Amino acid sequence: MAAPPTTPAWSPLAHRLDEARDYDDIFAVVRDSVRKVLGRERVGLGLGLSDLPAQVGAYWQITGNIIVLNERLIQVLDATEPLAQRRAYLFVVLLHEYLHSLGYLNEGQDRRVAAEVAERALGAEHPAARMARGDLWQIFPQLRDASGGDGQRVRIVRGFDSAATSQYIR
Repeated sequence: MAAPPTTPAWSPLAHRLDEARDYDDIFAVVRDSVRKVLGRERVGLGLGLSDLPAQVGAYWQITGNIIVLNERLIQVLDATEPLAQRRAYLFVVLLHEYLHSLGYLNEGQDRRVAAEVAERALGAEHPAARMARGDLWQIFPQLRDASGGDGQRVRIVRGFDSAATSQYIR
């Protein structure tokens, strides 16, 4: 019996990402992609936005439960990139940090696993899969020129990870 294809011709997860309206929708695709490809899951994560140093796209603190995105980089992409590219960027960054929260702490391993998850879940030619295989700083050179902050303040995003928390947080 042949192995299942690693590049679906059409992926329901890719369609969901392409239709995502907000961080919660994108993260739901991230979590479902990881569950489908790796059979692993973690629930109850939160999301914060902060003005981080320009070279930091996001972080997840070991043993923490919040992913923090660099809000300035998102603002630069909002001003320079079409919505599909912004969704793909957010998918890749959230996927990377979500994998850290699942125990993939080595950066090289995390990047390889993120590329595998994106390709198998979305299809090898989906923009997010191409980004996961590449270098976001080369794909989006305008991010190199973004001003950086100090990350002192984090704004929590309400309604994040609602699929996992809707039963006990309203």
